[in-house]
Amino acid sequence: MPVTPKLRPMLWFDGQAEEAAKLYVSIIPNSKILDVARYGDTGPGPKGSVMTVAFRLGDFELVALNGGPQFKFNEAISLVIEVETQEEIDRYWKALTADGGQEGPCGWLKDRYGLSWQVVPASAIRVLSGSDQKKADRVMAAVMEMKKFDLGKIEAAAHG
Repeated sequence: MPVTPKLRPMLWFDGQAEEAAKLYVSIIPNSKILDVARYGDTGPGPKGSVMTVAFRLGDFELVALNGGPQFKFNEAISLVIEVETQEEIDRYWKALTADGGQEGPCGWLKDRYGLSWQVVPASAIRVLSGSDQKKADRVMAAVMEMKKFDLGKIEAAAHG
């Protein structure tokens, strides 16, 4: 039987890989930096500078790369934080939009590095993927009017 490969997304930064990884692990509980690799004599970065940072956010592993200015993040990829309470929504939203982050529509935001995130209540996910289409339509209509999600309004929409 073939061995299942380890899959980890790699996030491309322009010199801020370690700084970003440290921020993310400070925000998400049970997270940590796993490994830091540095450029050697053959580059392309300056010898001794950070090349990659492997880190874990909860039970999800990622790698941040200092690849240079060639590529920027866009909304085609986002990290979703599924939460249970309004306090969690507020905490993650505040931490990720701090120091230059930007609020977006429908639970989306960009952090100070331009990486897109979604802070989404698990209850909304359950309703939207459930079998009650009328309830799902009410919740979708409510969330489409929001930036940061308001769990009370989502629950009110779900109950009609």
